[in-house]
Amino acid sequence: MNTKDLAGVVAEQARLTKKNAEVAINATFVAIGEALVAGEEVRIPGFGTFVVKERAARTGLNPSTREKIEIKESKAVGFKASKNLKDSLN
Repeated sequence: MNTKDLAGVVAEQARLTKKNAEVAINATFVAIGEALVAGEEVRIPGFGTFVVKERAARTGLNPSTREKIEIKESKAVGFKASKNLKDSLN
């Protein structure tokens, strides 16, 4: 499912136009992204939690040359599904 498909479902359920639903979805994603960049956790009850995870620096291996390389520390987005979402999948 992509953004347009999601907008169609949201538009139908919320009785919005597809365009308004797409604008709302995009605004939601922007807000989530901005909160994560600011280091905040984003909790959506019944769905899950988005968090920023710190990845430590480590030694890696270049797959083509098999040479050891240093991989810098970085940040990544993590997601933990809520119990409700997990239960609905099983």
